[in-house]
Amino acid sequence: MIRKRPNDRSANRQQRSTLFQKCTNLKALKQVHASMVIHGFNSNPSALGELIFASAMSISGTIGYAHKVFDQITEPNTFMWNTMIRGSAQSLRPLNAVVLYTRMEKRGSRPDDFTFPFVLKACNKLCWVRMGMGIHGKVVRFGFESNASVRNTLIDFHAKCGDLRVATALFDGSARRDVVAWSALTAGYARRGKLDAARRLFDEMPVKDLVSWNVMITGYTKQGEMESARNLFDEVPRRDVVTWNAMIAGYVRCGCVEQALQMFEEMTSLGEKPDEVTMLSLLSACADVGELEIGKRLHSSLLKMGSGEISIIHGNALIDMYSKCGSIERALEVFWGMREKDVSSWNSVIGGLAFHGHAEESVNLFEEMRRLKVRPDGITFVGVLVACSHAGKVEDGRGYFSLMRNKYKIEPNIKHYGCMVDLLGRAGLLDEAFDCIENMEMQPNAIVWRTLLGACKVHGNVELGRRANERLLEIRGDESGDFVLLSNIYASRGEWHGAEEVRKLMDDSGVKKEAGFSMVEADGHALKHFLLDSKSKLNR
Repeated sequence: MIRKRPNDRSANRQQRSTLFQKCTNLKALKQVHASMVIHGFNSNPSALGELIFASAMSISGTIGYAHKVFDQITEPNTFMWNTMIRGSAQSLRPLNAVVLYTRMEKRGSRPDDFTFPFVLKACNKLCWVRMGMGIHGKVVRFGFESNASVRNTLIDFHAKCGDLRVATALFDGSARRDVVAWSALTAGYARRGKLDAARRLFDEMPVKDLVSWNVMITGYTKQGEMESARNLFDEVPRRDVVTWNAMIAGYVRCGCVEQALQMFEEMTSLGEKPDEVTMLSLLSACADVGELEIGKRLHSSLLKMGSGEISIIHGNALIDMYSKCGSIERALEVFWGMREKDVSSWNSVIGGLAFHGHAEESVNLFEEMRRLKVRPDGITFVGVLVACSHAGKVEDGRGYFSLMRNKYKIEPNIKHYGCMVDLLGRAGLLDEAFDCIENMEMQPNAIVWRTLLGACKVHGNVELGRRANERLLEIRGDESGDFVLLSNIYASRGEWHGAEEVRKLMDDSGVKKEAGFSMVEADGHALKHFLLDSKSKLNR
């Protein structure tokens, strides 16, 4: 974790003019650029530097425009190169930072002590160990290894994804008096799950600043050690929004949603203002427990924070929250109100419509997505196939499954096959559903077999139900619901002997039925959770 230095010459080498300070969006930036061209400043290095800085660093979402401008500059100076590399490293495409550095070398522009920290940051985000090692070699070659900022970035890189021994050697060499280096090495150990080593470093720190405390608290939360994180949280002399966010996100990840919401209430009662990261964690928490009213309040807060505008990432989180809380109308309002949408925006609303019984609308929205040339991904097709399944559109489902493979070249995963089994099973095409499972290109999991078993109960197919149950028992034989469902299939056909045999097998295996458990409901919920949750376990 590398801090921004207040005397960062790379960022402040040129004093920004009042004109550029007033630029807050792409439209205003283009107007200023046009004015530069009209008044003959398009080749002025100082004016170009300000334009590059504004588009690459100051204004959100304009890094693409910065690249277009930069590509037209015949002889960019080091400040321009560094600004572009820095902006790219902080963007969603850090690869561009490495590409820019390569171009810089080929053009014969000499890097300075600000160039390498930005390139190393990109390597860190990409987890490009070999490239980072190569950049380390360049640092040594140009004589910047003793520079405090470069050295700390090297420690951060090696600690997080490079060689811990190198990070430790750099730290032991000359960095023990630098709190930034202590935090970087501590964060590296924590990130790799070596919390004991991280804690030893933390305890040995001669001076602990707030970043150091946040690093250690975040390390505990990411490993699910919330009690240790809370103990440190209670000890920290001063907290900032990062401290609160670490705890809230940690509770959400561990499924302790109530504690996350309580932490948020405590945060606001003490006067700490939440930021966009806080809101993302809380929206996820509301989605998990169906807290619609709190979700609405968070929505209002986001609108105030963004002066009426909502970013793509928060829009997607709101759509997901409203969908999971059962308010599909509000999810649609958010979706249509978003100025910009990405594939996740479409996926969230297509899936939400599908699971709330609006199959026709879900499929129509998918067709609108295709009409607008938005390329669907694997998650999109999960939503579409669920819609087809709920509406009984077997032929459409087959067609979309084929479209996914043949036109978009998306190889089906176990969730797509699970959708097809559900689609065919609901339509009573049980033999085809069984063949679909048998021909899967991966090992079917318990949820897929249970889906078929549930369909066998609905349609009274004892033989296929028995075969599906056998496969289930091979995966795990301690689920009472699987035995009960097969027994019920026999009973529904009046085959009481078969039902009794299953019950006896259950008793002989030592499996106890859970009291008050509805297998039909559990199956539907399990399938929905499996298809929508990207973190679901594949072999449960």
